[in-house]
Amino acid sequence: MQIIRKREITEDDFVHVPDGAPLPEGGKPIVTLARYTAERDALLARYSALGVRVPPDKLPSDIPDLARLALVALEFPKFTEGRPYSIARQLRDRHGFEGELRAVGWVLRDQLRYMERCGFDAFELKPGKPLESALEAFGELQLTYQAAADDPRPIYRRR
Repeated sequence: MQIIRKREITEDDFVHVPDGAPLPEGGKPIVTLARYTAERDALLARYSALGVRVPPDKLPSDIPDLARLALVALEFPKFTEGRPYSIARQLRDRHGFEGELRAVGWVLRDQLRYMERCGFDAFELKPGKPLESALEAFGELQLTYQAAADDPRPIYRRR
């Protein structure tokens, strides 16, 4: 499967593992927060790169051993869901998360640039959505006024 990572189309090297499904022998799994919380020690010991899929009703403080994760995938279950924007900003600014921050679920082309400004650096669009067209979204808004995760300087500091 292909995703957008750091404004490029790349092959996804992680694989989503649903609750109850067997874990892969190797590779880079993404497990749900519930599974991660229940099996944390075993998962961290088994995989050198582990991802956790977080629903929008959870906070960064609900993710144990955050610094040991390679990826946090924040769920957008519907296009009107806004909580993952705030969670992304908290993960980057308050918790210092430096791993991959991925938007999954209902990820729309029109929202990609705003998601990036909040700290997302990877985007998993629904199957069938044209990734090439989605890449164009990053160039449509050139000027921003507010400070954000992508540039902490407000516009008056950038002159």
